[in-house]
Amino acid sequence: MINIQQRSQLMIGAFLILLMAVTRGHHFASIDHLPSASWAVFFLAGIYLKPLWAFPLLILQAFLLDFAAITWGGVSSFCVTPTYIMLVPAYASMWWAGRWYAKRHQERWSSLLTLFSSLISGTAVCQVISSGSFYFYSGRYTDPTMAEMLNRLIKYSPSQFEAVFFYVGCALTIHLFLSWFTRSRHAGAETL
Repeated sequence: MINIQQRSQLMIGAFLILLMAVTRGHHFASIDHLPSASWAVFFLAGIYLKPLWAFPLLILQAFLLDFAAITWGGVSSFCVTPTYIMLVPAYASMWWAGRWYAKRHQERWSSLLTLFSSLISGTAVCQVISSGSFYFYSGRYTDPTMAEMLNRLIKYSPSQFEAVFFYVGCALTIHLFLSWFTRSRHAGAETL
């Protein structure tokens, strides 16, 4: 189980809010833009942030960022349909995958298998909910079929998985470094 002090949770929460703010809306990486970290933010928040109110706060932030981008930033509103609300359960799948992992976390290398299992599962469910609901129910596609939906998942899922794994990999690297640093500091203090 991950046990983090409240002050550390606040710092992590602030960083996740900032990360979503600076990356949301950039669906493809370029020299100027990183891919959206939104899915990874919800996963990491599920791991590191204990208060349940963090989830609706992040949902509100995502919606406000999209509203601002469409209203004042010149971003297309193509994706804003009645199915936009399905982002809530899509993001919830990432949040709960992170929560599930946090309950099973151990400071051991074997914990990586559990981490990646929950990350892959959460990302797959998030992709199916967000893309599937948009494809079948947005009204943007005439005569949607399951075969075409599978083709779209095959086409677009790799970039989503890539972005999530990138951000969670960065977080994992930071987590491992801070765990090592904390253990080293405590070991040094015990020898004095």
